[in-house]
Amino acid sequence: MTVADGTGTATVTVEVADGLAVVTIRRPEVHNALSAQVLADLGSALSALRDDEEVGVVVFTGAGDRAFAAGADIGEVRDYTLQTGLDAQIQRLFDEVEAFPKPTVAAVNGVALGGGCELAMACDIRIAAETARFGLPETALAVLPGAGGTQRLARLVGTGRAVEMILTGRTVDAEEARQMGLVTAVVPGPQLMAEARRVADLVLAKGPLAVRLAKLVIRTGMDADQRTGQVVERLAQALLYTTADKQEGTTAFLDKRAPEFRGD
Repeated sequence: MTVADGTGTATVTVEVADGLAVVTIRRPEVHNALSAQVLADLGSALSALRDDEEVGVVVFTGAGDRAFAAGADIGEVRDYTLQTGLDAQIQRLFDEVEAFPKPTVAAVNGVALGGGCELAMACDIRIAAETARFGLPETALAVLPGAGGTQRLARLVGTGRAVEMILTGRTVDAEEARQMGLVTAVVPGPQLMAEARRVADLVLAKGPLAVRLAKLVIRTGMDADQRTGQVVERLAQALLYTTADKQEGTTAFLDKRAPEFRGD
């Protein structure tokens, strides 16, 4: 699948193989900057993948080895207005990424700044190449991270670190990002997509309904008190106890064989 702008140039490509969809932002000449066109194309890709029964995991990455995504297109930001901020196109898109029913992985192959960092944070799992760098430098432009960055960064690394990074605009390298919990793994650049594939295969081997509900329960619980979160957990577990996949998973374990889940 290829999404192209008005010139016919591919801005986003989607490749599907063995249950994994790789969504690649393709503007390497501008460090894969997130123009309005790219955001619209990412939205179209998500819509198509949501109903694609062949896809169980979605990986986001950037073309080339220099940038995952270097944030918004500054030429466009200069023309943003009050109405642009209220419309919040990029914030709503990344909310959609976070709430996507299938697990998402950010394979961060280079710089992830501003909106690029916010896209990575909206994903469920983040894996970084050794050359990756992360930051939210928006205050240098007299704006702030407006695609969920002020909220997601604090939840991932703690309020103190988030405040320091956002107010100073400081970037962190891949290893510091791993130490603070912003990413879960750091690998050499040439191994990045293989590691993303390995992680995706681990997820794909699990019960798809269990994976989907686990993601939903975790996300819901983050915005609720613990008691409410555990009620949601209990209801989700009760539902899973009624599924054919639960029966298959437990039977396969007792039979010492690999399960064959069907998603029901």
